[in-house]
Amino acid sequence: MSKQRLEAFTDGVIAIIITIMVLESRPPESGQLGALWGERYVFLIYAISFFNVAVYWNNHHHLFQIVKRVSGGVLWANMFFLFGLSLIPFVTSWVGANHVADYGPEMSYGIVILVIDIAYYILIRTLIRSDRRNQDIMSLVGRGYYKPIASIILNVIAILAAFIWPTLTIILDMVTLLLWIKPERRIEQHLQKND
Repeated sequence: MSKQRLEAFTDGVIAIIITIMVLESRPPESGQLGALWGERYVFLIYAISFFNVAVYWNNHHHLFQIVKRVSGGVLWANMFFLFGLSLIPFVTSWVGANHVADYGPEMSYGIVILVIDIAYYILIRTLIRSDRRNQDIMSLVGRGYYKPIASIILNVIAILAAFIWPTLTIILDMVTLLLWIKPERRIEQHLQKND
């Protein structure tokens, strides 16, 4: 099966997710410039979520540069990944509207990020299993590829941190995201070497 359809579908879904996030942002009731200050948390969580989606898309794009074959299992693993991403607008809106509330919104945000990271790990493992003859994927994101497992562990810690201080969950998720800002260096080097 061609990987191009999967990539096009993924790009479309991610574009819709970003569109929904921005449409969920409501302007302040007042026309006063100072009213924007009251919405600072809404904008901040929107920016964090936009950045999260952008980093996931960037890494997904890089991962699929080394993919040669897509199976039915890969399609389902990718759908699970997109399912997790599709929950971001909901939890973004909830955190933005209840930033000083109980730990529920921030913890839910952390759980969604954890689901996405687990889904991404499953996607990588499914890609490896679906094309065992693809030495590129085996060597570049197979053994020794620590980022997905490290992210999952750090996100569990971030979720538990909501009991201490709910905002700490979002902060720790952002710190975890720092692992992923630069896509896998080995993939980039491999692609440059083969150009």
